[in-house]
Amino acid sequence: MPAGLWLLALFVIPLVVMLSLSLQSCNPATGACVMTWHWGEFPSQINLYHSQFVTSFYFAGAATLIDLVVSFPIAYWIAFRGGRKKNFFLLMLLVPFFVSFVIRTVVWQFVLSDNGVVLTTLEHAHLLPSGFHILGTAPAVVAGLAYNYLPFTALPLYVAIERIDHSVLDAAYDLYAGHPSTFLRVILPLTGPGIFAAFLLTFVPAFGDYVNQQLLGGTGNTMIGTVIQNAFLVNLDYAGGAALSAVLLAIALLGIFLYARMLGSRAIAEYL
Repeated sequence: MPAGLWLLALFVIPLVVMLSLSLQSCNPATGACVMTWHWGEFPSQINLYHSQFVTSFYFAGAATLIDLVVSFPIAYWIAFRGGRKKNFFLLMLLVPFFVSFVIRTVVWQFVLSDNGVVLTTLEHAHLLPSGFHILGTAPAVVAGLAYNYLPFTALPLYVAIERIDHSVLDAAYDLYAGHPSTFLRVILPLTGPGIFAAFLLTFVPAFGDYVNQQLLGGTGNTMIGTVIQNAFLVNLDYAGGAALSAVLLAIALLGIFLYARMLGSRAIAEYL
């Protein structure tokens, strides 16, 4: 009963309200909405902001791939080499993310600024040309997304790697498999569910993010999350914002459905 009431109040009711708003006609001047069962809001919003969807897809996909490449060695080292200090290393991995999401992004803005410590040092070392600019570009947004969502990738990978039976690796080495072959034929397949879970946990929130784009990006790389925020808070277009939010939700549910279909529903509870 408590769990059911919790889900009803914080998930089902907001979801129903959002979906009902997407079928209403709203007056942007007053913000008043009337139920008209107008299903055409979905294709019209998608056609209007399809470029923002594509941009969000590229940004979120690039950030997710970066996090997978960076997180896998970290998770592997903690799981196999951490020993009794595994919990300490995991805590150290998460400590920077105890700070507010917005504050971390603002700090990242200072790091990537033209006069920041990174660009200034690289320019003085003649590794970058003078006047090199990154803030307000697509790479800055991807870098911010990758940094802010790193734990969403590292933790599922750690859980997957931690569950690997060491005797399986010993058997591979006894059968004269080298380290590269063991990684490709044993470790990587066994961590497949964790990799898929890490991809979903990182890609889905990064796809709908708007903070990194607003603080680190420019006007030419607007993400769909920014469009939704402006629809609700600036343009008072509740129907359009709800329709776009429903599309994002459908994308997330599609990914979870594919995950459950390929790996089983129990894996969702284990890794997600």
